[in-house]
Amino acid sequence: MNKTALTTACALTLAAGAPAHAESYDLQSTFPLQVPSIGQSPVHWAEKVAMMTDGAIEIEVHGAGEFVPSLEVFGAVSSGALPMGFDWIGYWADQIPVANLVGSMPFGPAPEVALAWMFEGGGLEIIQRAYDPYDVKIIPCHLVASEAGGWFNKEINSVEDLEGLNMRISGLGGKALARLGANTQMIPAGELYVSLERGRIDALEFSAPALDVGFGFQEVADYYYFPGWHQPSSWDSIIINMDVWNGFSEREQGILVEACKANITERLAEQLDAQADAIEQVREAGVEIRRFPDEVLTAIRAEAEAVMAEEAERDDLFAEAYESLREYAERVGSANDLQSLPR
Repeated sequence: MNKTALTTACALTLAAGAPAHAESYDLQSTFPLQVPSIGQSPVHWAEKVAMMTDGAIEIEVHGAGEFVPSLEVFGAVSSGALPMGFDWIGYWADQIPVANLVGSMPFGPAPEVALAWMFEGGGLEIIQRAYDPYDVKIIPCHLVASEAGGWFNKEINSVEDLEGLNMRISGLGGKALARLGANTQMIPAGELYVSLERGRIDALEFSAPALDVGFGFQEVADYYYFPGWHQPSSWDSIIINMDVWNGFSEREQGILVEACKANITERLAEQLDAQADAIEQVREAGVEIRRFPDEVLTAIRAEAEAVMAEEAERDDLFAEAYESLREYAERVGSANDLQSLPR
């Protein structure tokens, strides 16, 4: 083969292995990309999409605030100003009440039950109906493992100790604590360390241990309480403008979803693997690790159930999802009970 023929053959071979035309999309996360686990989650998803489409779909992931403020990502995706976003579902609870349930259901399901309900128990279909009026496609894409109960500079020995407690806590859990006299508030992640350090708040919850220690909360807290009653499991998601979603072929839509399922598996394993080391870091920092007293958890649970009942009365889709999730957890839980082993 002469030089010209060889060059032509190589060019044809390379062209055959590359996409004829790669489509590129911007995605903004509600989190900084440097945040452990959650920060890089949409990046890992985008890499999977590129691999599974042979580079035909390229997604450029941007961190919090690069295009719009974090809490405006949903609106930007809804309007089409952004084609895609990555979020904690609970951020949009003011517009979509059921997002509060999926984002932070107090005393809710363990991660494996939440996963099964979402993809096998009809959960996603209910939630999507809530997003449809906003022209947004939702793909659950990161399952957050059980969180800690929070970082405290005040001991919690009784229900009375919650009275007047200044705590950063979001979602339905915050509403439950407020009913017990706590002063609850939402503070952006970047302000939490300073707020606790300077005594503006007495306590805060943010996430699971591996993520919490990345923020350095162990440096400014006396106590680390468990369990994370307010968020035994939680979802982060990819949100896509519906016109953009409908522009993908059926095969491409399937790939976007399957890439999220793969991402859920990898990120959950990553979180669980990191928890033991994170808790050891907390101990080494001199923070006392405690459990909430049973009487405190019992009181909080009663208020949390009252809060969710009220939310269900106000929103039909919240009510549908709440009933569906409780029934599903009870049904699959019976099988888990039969499989339980003595400790």
